Amino acid sequence: MKKNQILDLVKIIESHDISEIEISRWGRKIRIAKNLSGSAQNVVHAQKTPVSNKLPQFVEVAAIAEEHKAAPNEENGGGTEIKSPIVGTFYRAPAPDAEPYVKVGDHIPIGQPLCIIEAMKILNVIESEVSGKLVKILANNAQAVEYNQTLFLIDPAG
Repeated sequence: MKKNQILDLVKIIESHDISEIEISRWGRKIRIAKNLSGSAQNVVHAQKTPVSNKLPQFVEVAAIAEEHKAAPNEENGGGTEIKSPIVGTFYRAPAPDAEPYVKVGDHIPIGQPLCIIEAMKILNVIESEVSGKLVKILANNAQAVEYNQTLFLIDPAG
């Protein structure tokens, strides 16, 4: 990386709530970390990473899916959280002019489509893993959602 690109990264870290960033490119790795002990000192490490011909390691999909199973939320009266399995853009309806898949107060059966999350131009329909009454929608339409962010709260007793 060029010096001005590294300085741009330092500026980004200083101006945002980011403590460190690491970038690997063409066998070189650059890590910039903010000193959180109070001083404004930044650390920049550059090192050459060995190029490997090994295949990337793959994570078993079942383990990831198990992590995202609907979980009871004790803070909200024992309701069940439906979380985002991916990072993307949250949409409540299949099209801009269409009715939302679900509304607060609806009874939701297992397998009911709840929303769409668009990631890399692919539309992923998120379905309910539990049945019950939809208590709360915690994401805003057409807004970015994070991995494992709670999207809906469903009361299984409802």
